[in-house]
Amino acid sequence: MYKRKALALALLAPRKKRLWVHETLVPREQLGEFRLVKELRCHSDRLQVYFRLSMEQFNSLLSRVGPSITKMRTNYREPIPPTQRLAICMRLLLYTTIASSYRVGISTVAEIVPDVSKAIWDSLVHEYLPVPSASDWQEIALGFKERWNFPNCVGAMDGKHVVVQAPHNSGSQYFNYKGTYSIVLLAVVDARYLFRVVDVGAFGRSSDGGTLAASTFGEALREGRLDLPEDSPLPGADHLGPMPHVFVGDEAFPLRRNVLRPYPRRNLSQPKRIFNYRLSRARRVVENAFGILAAQWRIYHWVIGVCPVNVDAIVKATVALHNFQRWNCLPEAPISQEEAKIPSLQPVRRVGANNSTQEAIAVREVFKSYFSSANGGAPWQYTTV
Repeated sequence: MYKRKALALALLAPRKKRLWVHETLVPREQLGEFRLVKELRCHSDRLQVYFRLSMEQFNSLLSRVGPSITKMRTNYREPIPPTQRLAICMRLLLYTTIASSYRVGISTVAEIVPDVSKAIWDSLVHEYLPVPSASDWQEIALGFKERWNFPNCVGAMDGKHVVVQAPHNSGSQYFNYKGTYSIVLLAVVDARYLFRVVDVGAFGRSSDGGTLAASTFGEALREGRLDLPEDSPLPGADHLGPMPHVFVGDEAFPLRRNVLRPYPRRNLSQPKRIFNYRLSRARRVVENAFGILAAQWRIYHWVIGVCPVNVDAIVKATVALHNFQRWNCLPEAPISQEEAKIPSLQPVRRVGANNSTQEAIAVREVFKSYFSSANGGAPWQYTTV
């Protein structure tokens, strides 16, 4: 009887009202940071400093993602407009804590960022990260020949660890050799620091070579489905015969007919040292691209504390935005190796030598001979190696 009376009194007692929107978030329009964004849209130069996008780029991006991030109005509350949702996502990619400054809930930010990131990727990928065609590969090869003195090169590739918070019940899958948890961003970059192929989401314990082998790109490369240009002679070296178009990578990648890696750094002859230098010089563009990406989007400077699926969306959004910003721009000056080092973008583990075919070894030998010849050599290379 006593328990029944206590239950009845508890049901009759006034219940504390639960708020749909916290009281600190109500004056969002008057006090939130989006008020500043409205003012900045009248000043293109200041908007570019704030978002790292010009006024035209921001408006273009908004027109692309707006329809897919617009939420339905309900009787309970007004939805956050698409312009503000895009602003929140962009600022999180640049900085960390933005929930309080925009006067929205942390859970709201957690819902907005992956939603808008996916919309950014879907709206930009077909125009700014299209699957390269044969003519695209030819254009990329011309860029490497003219800018980096490496003919028949169709891309520099590398992988980086994106450090994440340890996912629940993931065991050692995301645990990498650096002692952190991560997913792998594998990328092919052209001579203008544009990402042309990306694979995001491989487990952190994977090596570059393992990630490449398991990726869709790696499978297409093995099976000859990339629509690469036909073999062609190196400039001024018709006597060497037609040579394949190649991707350049570091020691973590296998030596293949279409993938060049450096010679092992032990007791090398001068032609081999020259080859390694010329390959490293061309491959550096992918390191620079990662450095530019991380310098632009500050989210790479700390551990990303969301689930792996949402990390994939965020990473792909930053890659698409990177190309969106630079697609029609002139190539940038190279950045130094120190500038390219970002704590939360770590090199992927090196692996032992892979068994290479005789054809792959022969291709590397031809490039080695060419770079030490009168037609393929350059005066500055002898002062460097």
